[in-house]
Amino acid sequence: MPFPFVLPTTSSFSFSSSFACESHPSLTLNASTHRGVVKDSLKKHKRLPAASQGPNLPSILSNLNSYLPYLLAVDAGLRNRLVSGEELSVAMTSTPAIEWRPTLSDHAIPGKEMARVKIQSLEYELLFTLSTVGYTHTLLARSLLHPLHVTSGLPLSTQERTTAITTATKHLLDAASAHDYLARHAESLATAPPCADISQATARAMSSLALAEATLLAVLKDDPYPAVVAQDRNENDREWMYKAPEIPKVRAHLFARLCLAAADHAAQASSLCQSQGRGASKLNEGLLRYIEDFRKTSRAKACRFFGIDAELSGQTGTALGWLRSGLQELGFEQKETKKGLSLSKVKKGWSEKREEKKIERGTNWGADAGKLEETRVIEMLDAKWTKVNDTAIPAPGTLLSTLPSGRDVHSIKPYQPPELGRDILEAMRSPPDRPDDFGDEQLSSDDEKTAVGTPAGAFPDAQDQYRSSSTRSYY
Repeated sequence: MPFPFVLPTTSSFSFSSSFACESHPSLTLNASTHRGVVKDSLKKHKRLPAASQGPNLPSILSNLNSYLPYLLAVDAGLRNRLVSGEELSVAMTSTPAIEWRPTLSDHAIPGKEMARVKIQSLEYELLFTLSTVGYTHTLLARSLLHPLHVTSGLPLSTQERTTAITTATKHLLDAASAHDYLARHAESLATAPPCADISQATARAMSSLALAEATLLAVLKDDPYPAVVAQDRNENDREWMYKAPEIPKVRAHLFARLCLAAADHAAQASSLCQSQGRGASKLNEGLLRYIEDFRKTSRAKACRFFGIDAELSGQTGTALGWLRSGLQELGFEQKETKKGLSLSKVKKGWSEKREEKKIERGTNWGADAGKLEETRVIEMLDAKWTKVNDTAIPAPGTLLSTLPSGRDVHSIKPYQPPELGRDILEAMRSPPDRPDDFGDEQLSSDDEKTAVGTPAGAFPDAQDQYRSSSTRSYY
């Protein structure tokens, strides 16, 4: 958690080849310049190793926020709208030809990278850019939360943990705002989008997912149990030698309702994603599986907090029943413990080791939406409470039927798109000082790394027969 989005890449494009602005002649050149910076930064980010991508995300976000005002200014000029109180007279001279590589749509061929989609509208260019802003905010939240899950180094202090969660929450709420703005903008489109990545349903789903993740972080900030479990698995932790882990009393009932609210938002996101249908409009299975796992994990957390509330009231049997309900929500069944190794224990050990390696490498960690971590917490509490229980344990189905409604802690604020200032607009009234040649590159984006010469002994122009167009390695 949050979802490991992949940033899209795009082709080169010159605004001057398709648009002209009589009132501000330098607008198209400036728009092309900032778009070229975004294109190059996305291309370089894709080539970076996983460990280096996190520190590079602030630069990506800065470049996107620098490009958006110029893109919005061109769009406003086409729609005869004012920008900072000034009117821009923009006219389209030819149909634009832009390419973006989607990253959320389902792969037509498993294991092969998605082909680029060609767009001929500035509106779709704006939607792709806004979706990239949302993905970047989510990835920034991931990079901030990554140290909380690493068990090979020294554990974070309480202040460092709180700061990381608070900043990550802000990024997730910014992502929800960007996706919500995208969805509202897509309502006015007369034609169907070229791919599912920028459809209105997908934008609303990503907004709901980001809001759900931010809601669950409000619980994580004051939830001591995941940190205790992580501390127990940390080989570098020495605090246990002189100090037992502190587990303060939590506002269990409030936290449970927050978790249920997060589950409701995730269920809404799942429904919107499922409504995309099949074929070219279908989203990839990894995203759909993550959203469903997130919903299950949120409901399991709610069950755990209801169990904590019952245990604090002296109802240990009811508390254990809530824990069993949480395991049922996660897709596990409580079975009698057996001595020795079993196949299920071996499989669980393998999955835990795989997840720990992903966390250490920083690649695709948290793709299970925290199911493994929540399972560890529930099992820890179950083992602790079972030792002192002497009352009957209610059935999980009986308890799940009494779940209350969720309670929201965050709301999506309106996205405030950046706007060009009057001084910048005044400066662009002068003619451009150089030609706009940003669309003249023969190779652009991530296609450069697939360009190879003719193999030795082959006929000229026959290299396509000797090399797959896939950019993925086979080892």
